Amino acid sequence: MLRSIAKLLCLTTLFALPALGAEAKKLVVWHAYRAEEKAAFEKVVAAFNQQNAAKGLQVESLAVPYDAFADKISAAVPRGKGPDVFIYAQDRLGGWIEAGNTVEPIDFFLDDATKSRFLPTTMEAMVYRGTTYGLPLNYKVLAMIFNKKLVAKPPKTTGELVKVAKGLTDPATGRFGFAYNYGDFYYHSALLNGFGGRVFENGSTPVLNAPENVKSIELLMKWARKDNVLPKEPSVAVITSLFSAGKAAIVFSGPWFLGEIAKDIDWGLAPLPTIDEAGGKPMRPWITVEGVYVAAPSKNKDAAFEFARYLTDVPAAKVLALEGRQSPANKKVYEDPKVAADPVLKVFRQQVEVAVPMPNVPEMSMMWSPATNAMNAITKGSTSPKAALDKAQEALAKDVASLRKK
Repeated sequence: MLRSIAKLLCLTTLFALPALGAEAKKLVVWHAYRAEEKAAFEKVVAAFNQQNAAKGLQVESLAVPYDAFADKISAAVPRGKGPDVFIYAQDRLGGWIEAGNTVEPIDFFLDDATKSRFLPTTMEAMVYRGTTYGLPLNYKVLAMIFNKKLVAKPPKTTGELVKVAKGLTDPATGRFGFAYNYGDFYYHSALLNGFGGRVFENGSTPVLNAPENVKSIELLMKWARKDNVLPKEPSVAVITSLFSAGKAAIVFSGPWFLGEIAKDIDWGLAPLPTIDEAGGKPMRPWITVEGVYVAAPSKNKDAAFEFARYLTDVPAAKVLALEGRQSPANKKVYEDPKVAADPVLKVFRQQVEVAVPMPNVPEMSMMWSPATNAMNAITKGSTSPKAALDKAQEALAKDVASLRKK
């Protein structure tokens, strides 16, 4: 009897272990998803774990509060105290690479089939100084959101935009045909890039006061001051309130705005208009791309890349799109009938074709303060666009020079 029990226990232990020759591996992945995004992501992780159970490969996901996420990566990962994989937008990528021992280069793992699965601009965002450091997962980009009750046909050019907006604007009653957070340099990027503007050239040389940048802000201020179709005090809270109250007909914003719209507003989504004043060129907003990165100190890099590749493949992308309401970087997922029929996913997919990856150089983090100060001064009317950008350029160039001395 005792011998039979011992034999049974031995067999139970044997079958509980991974397949012979397979070493049990647990990967930890950090992300900052919440609500439906988190639920969809965890569903994909669970599917990966089920498929890889026989190999003893399992992924444990940890949601990190977004406000603390970047600092936590910077502090924990280089010391080997972080995850095997983490997901974050590309704008911090260059800084982490220059800091060292944070992000693993993945060109060694990449094959042509994997590289070709992504929208080109999203893959571009994962490259720093000629080396690839991550796989693009999802992207976020600005588009035009309009109130269908007020706008029957969304404008396709800036000329049409101003014409429609003028007919719907009455500042005395707090109504505006057009509203967006134009004082924020991120939101202004659509106009800036549309004019051929840029923040850096030749990699990381600051050019905040480039002539094209000045022209883009001059057009913005024409809308705000001469055409009088924009609210005087732009902010996310004000724009959200106006649109949800039916007092703003058209808004430029991203997918995060859609969840804030009042339930009784019948809204639509369309690509941003082309710019008559720039020869009919399209508005080109910055695209932020969430990359899946293998942590440099990970002891399971092969398995970590295997998970990254799974996470960015079509089956996972479909779950993230339809259930997580995200815009996947995998281009083939948009051939799926359900994804293709989704009007929101369709527009963001159209918009990304002309979007510009937000710079991922370390100097990018230094740009925000002088650019924000310049936009505040311009929108308040205390200085001209050129004078404000000249001052911002001087401040940014000084900070960049200090960085390079270190």
